[in-house]
Amino acid sequence: MTSIKYAWSELGGDPARLARVSTVARKDALPARLPVRELARACVGVCALAGAELGARRAGLARVPVVRVDDGAVAASFTSERQLLVEGRAPVAFAPLSRFWRTADGWVRTHANYPHHRERLLRVLGTPEDPDAVAAALAERSATEVEDTVYAAGGLAVALRTPEEWAAHEQAAAVAARPLVERVRLDGTRARAFTPLQGAPLLPAAGLRVLDLTRVLAGPVATRTLALLGADVLRVDPPGLPELPDQHADTGFGKRSALLELTSATGRSTFEDLLASADVVVTGYRPGSLDRFGLSPEALAERRPGLVVAQVSAWGADGPWSGRRGFDSLVQVATGIAAVEGSAERPGALPAQALDHGSGYLLAAAVLRALTEQSYDGGSRLVRVALARTAAWLMTGVGTDERGGDPGAAADAGAGAWLAETGSALGRLRYALPPVSFESGPGDWARPAGPWGADAAAWIDQPRQHAQGDQGDQPADVNS
Repeated sequence: MTSIKYAWSELGGDPARLARVSTVARKDALPARLPVRELARACVGVCALAGAELGARRAGLARVPVVRVDDGAVAASFTSERQLLVEGRAPVAFAPLSRFWRTADGWVRTHANYPHHRERLLRVLGTPEDPDAVAAALAERSATEVEDTVYAAGGLAVALRTPEEWAAHEQAAAVAARPLVERVRLDGTRARAFTPLQGAPLLPAAGLRVLDLTRVLAGPVATRTLALLGADVLRVDPPGLPELPDQHADTGFGKRSALLELTSATGRSTFEDLLASADVVVTGYRPGSLDRFGLSPEALAERRPGLVVAQVSAWGADGPWSGRRGFDSLVQVATGIAAVEGSAERPGALPAQALDHGSGYLLAAAVLRALTEQSYDGGSRLVRVALARTAAWLMTGVGTDERGGDPGAAADAGAGAWLAETGSALGRLRYALPPVSFESGPGDWARPAGPWGADAAAWIDQPRQHAQGDQGDQPADVNS
């Protein structure tokens, strides 16, 4: 289990725990030239193992529950935005102007799903919202010129690069210098004392409060997973930056959604009240962009000792592109993935937004491992992942997990086996079931997605955890 072993090591996990993981290999899942299936399996596998480990720690179990990773469930989840149906209607994954375009010297990919990004792109090109007009304007410019001018205007466009061209880029060097999962202890807060878990299902994150300051896919996938495992997850968005409804329906399972204006005194006061009893804060904005609100990891931990701060970004925390906006599709184009999956003459794409989903599960795993480590060693923690770093792992080959896989499950079972339906305030939803699975663990979310911004900016009334390192009885140690 080469890839799972590597990812678990990057998370600081005990290698003996890996004996508790089994895999079901399905060779038709997520077909690609690059080892997408192995990466997806590894990210989900270590997330499930981290959840099982924390659950065992809190329940005082003698052994970590057995983890089972099925490629069919993983593939359905990694394409969850395409599996979603809302009242029988399939969502539109990409807007008409979010695509590859020919330029005078190659290719560029734009991202214009959000109205403000679309407006900035069109303003730079000086064209109406017409694909033919956009194509004509881009055909007259070089790919890197489009990349630079659209970025300078606050839009999103990235030139197609080969793996060799990306390797020579300064941002690639900055990404390569970082671990797959960054893990930092921020202070010396005392060990966390958890309320012991009882009953079934085993919910490792039960009683924990998670402030979700994320958008798009990777961050929401991470917080959706924490919600599956029992956390009270409250997503908070500024009222002037609406989320795409279908995207929110896909990633909103298990969570609540509230609107809060941090630039107002009332909004800031409400946020500080939420932070005062939060256990985890997850952010998905560009590195440093929230610092002006006092939301840097260090500032958060100073106000809330014992906090776990989790961050995900497109390009990483260092380098000339660290402050740039980015999405999975654009990272694929910049890092050479699109050239490998297609060619320099006709770019391709991965069979899923695997950088987003994979990074999301890695981030959730990092949060769960940080919580386990806090129960022994204390300390506020920072964990961080980047789509470009996940891409670098994919491009190096990841490794294979075929050894130990179930040889009787080589064929694709079909996505239908991993889908479910439920009623909701949004209508009837068909959705992908969670792939994170361990013995006695949850099989589905406790609540469906609801309307964006419809919930109160307040925690659900429930017993609290000792997030500031209060002393208490610790569960027995857990053996693998």
